[in-house]
Amino acid sequence: MAVIFPSRRVRKTPFSQGVEAAGVQGYTVYNHMLLPTFFKGVADDAEHLKKHVQVWDVSCERQVQIKGPDALKLMKLISPRDMDKMAADQCYYVPAVDQAGGMLNDPVSIKLADDHYWLSVADGDLWQYALGIAVGRGLDVEIDEPDVSPLAVQGPKADELMARVFGEIVREIKFFRYKRLPFQGQELIVARSGWSKQGGFEIYVEGSEYGMPLWDALFAAGEDLNVRAGCPNNIERIESGLLSFGSDMRRDNTPYECGLGKFCNSPDDYIGKQALREQAENGPKRQIRPLVIDGEIGACTGSWSLLANGQQVGQVASAVYSPEFEVNVAIGMVDRTHWNPGTRIEIETEHGMRLAEVQDRFWR
Repeated sequence: MAVIFPSRRVRKTPFSQGVEAAGVQGYTVYNHMLLPTFFKGVADDAEHLKKHVQVWDVSCERQVQIKGPDALKLMKLISPRDMDKMAADQCYYVPAVDQAGGMLNDPVSIKLADDHYWLSVADGDLWQYALGIAVGRGLDVEIDEPDVSPLAVQGPKADELMARVFGEIVREIKFFRYKRLPFQGQELIVARSGWSKQGGFEIYVEGSEYGMPLWDALFAAGEDLNVRAGCPNNIERIESGLLSFGSDMRRDNTPYECGLGKFCNSPDDYIGKQALREQAENGPKRQIRPLVIDGEIGACTGSWSLLANGQQVGQVASAVYSPEFEVNVAIGMVDRTHWNPGTRIEIETEHGMRLAEVQDRFWR
């Protein structure tokens, strides 16, 4: 069996000991770190996530720390989102774009102070882009990667488990807000967020030495809740329409094409604003749409072309069979000419040609 050999370039995490003891069956590499992909099986993991509670090692969501007098100025240059409206205890989804309006990353920003932000990034070296802007513009700001490793608690029983470890105050945290809560003498940022639609939290563990003590505390407190180790689940996230940067959207896509136009509301001259002006006024020529695919599809390991009369009208990079909905669910980037609900399109897979139908909404 092939294995991923860890090194300084592909690192284990503060929770790897617990992940391996829990019986992880697969890994991928994400931001130069190991990210679990399944434990009992993707379908079994999805069913458990929807009924109980899971603890996810998502340390790979590395933090780009932006700190200093010009921190807000840099944040405004990186993202088209209006950063002036961000509250002191708030998390913001902030698509980052280049000079042509193309997506570079889709991080979640945590505002720690008026001059201090974390960007919890998707797979990609966004810190290099931020550093380049800071140096090029002569901004008074420090950019580095702090020793912060997120641990997610997801599922319908997440509130109960978190309350047992951090106290009843966690139930007061609103969506995409956070509180600073104590754990073994350290103050941790606990946000109501996470890459599932089942509800839950992300704990930003500052200090690797707190990783396994927190992991163990959560499992000890949740034994009667049927707590299990888990990870971002491909079935649940496609059902929910949660986009994966690098798969469903890449640098050749704009926020408007990804259905993220509502986050392009900055009055400031962010990088890429002029390039996005036409789409802001008239809409994109292609956009993310949910699809159902007929027949057996196997695994989507790359991207599949969407075809109409032999011409490509889009592509699919995420598709999987959903046991709950008993259909093949998919996320596609579809041309405007064929994105209306009910439109039937051919899809070219490595398993043969299939038919797909555009849906009016995702399943969650």
